[in-house]
Amino acid sequence: MSLVSVIRVYDFDQVCGSIKTFHIFCFPHPLPKLNIFPLPKLNIFGLNLFQGKLRDGRTVAVKRLSLEKSFQGESEFLAEVRMITNIQHKNLVRLLGCCSDGEQRLLVYEYMKNRSLDLIVYGKGNNNQFMDWNTRFQIILGIARGLEYLHEESPLRIVHRDMKASNVLLDDKFQPRISDFRLARFFPEDQAYLSTTFAGTLGYTTLEYAIRGELSEKADIYSFGVLLLEIICCRKNTNLNLPTEQQYHPEYISVFPCLIL
Repeated sequence: MSLVSVIRVYDFDQVCGSIKTFHIFCFPHPLPKLNIFPLPKLNIFGLNLFQGKLRDGRTVAVKRLSLEKSFQGESEFLAEVRMITNIQHKNLVRLLGCCSDGEQRLLVYEYMKNRSLDLIVYGKGNNNQFMDWNTRFQIILGIARGLEYLHEESPLRIVHRDMKASNVLLDDKFQPRISDFRLARFFPEDQAYLSTTFAGTLGYTTLEYAIRGELSEKADIYSFGVLLLEIICCRKNTNLNLPTEQQYHPEYISVFPCLIL
């Protein structure tokens, strides 16, 4: 059974009077298992992420959140929908629609042909290919512009909280799109930081956030700096298989800056 034959599309404007390009996708009961997605699973870092086709022929990426063991999937689903429907920028991945039906929580995104940045930077899978310096520069610039929009230009001040290579997707021209807003937080204009529980990826965030729970835009800026080094050097910031002094790359190159390339 193809995705085209089981999806009925409703204009989201009829439901909440919001964005006209956003749709509610409804699936029949009982929802078939993975065979509703006729194209291969993307297998990006364990996410339940699949390819599918809409009735107009567009290829899309479908993220499936599980509600079987906890309410985490529900909270993540609501957080991502609320967050991303309030923001639009060329360097942010676009959410086309969603499905909230019974136990199913699905997010439907535009499809990024070159998948995630980590597959190229870390040389994983079949997507390993050389990036020339101009391509790297354009990717870095696009990520910076996306973060600038979130921090300063969007209707709501937003901190992403989990900026890393696997959360940067690349389109067919290698233009970057920041993705995965499950952990993102709205940030009050009148506050220097928020006191909150740490969420994200260790090694990509500031000590004041990781240890004291003081969250601000600085957490994203620090993550961007780590990501910048990864793109330039084509290696992950932490590698426990290397000698001890080389395991944490940012610390290693601060001692031996001549080894950055």
